[in-house]
Amino acid sequence: MTTNDRTERLRALIEAELAPTSLEIIDDSHLHAGHAGAASGGSHYTVKIVSSRFEGLKLVMRHRLVYDAVHDMINKSEVHALAINAVAPSELP
Repeated sequence: MTTNDRTERLRALIEAELAPTSLEIIDDSHLHAGHAGAASGGSHYTVKIVSSRFEGLKLVMRHRLVYDAVHDMINKSEVHALAINAVAPSELP
């Protein structure tokens, strides 16, 4: 699976579960070359997401929703690390 395929699969899973109004996925894998976690082939991503599913939830629960959406990719070592910025629409300026 190519990096682009992996990124698009990540996008599809998040969109299906969280119906974001905004979603940005940044592949940070190149910043972790040589890192022990990179040896498994798993990628490092930053995910910036705005979803109404986050309304009224604490940060840890927002992150849990994102991790739950992509757990198969994490379990299969397709994703090694996620940096998550999860925001509700009401929190936007």
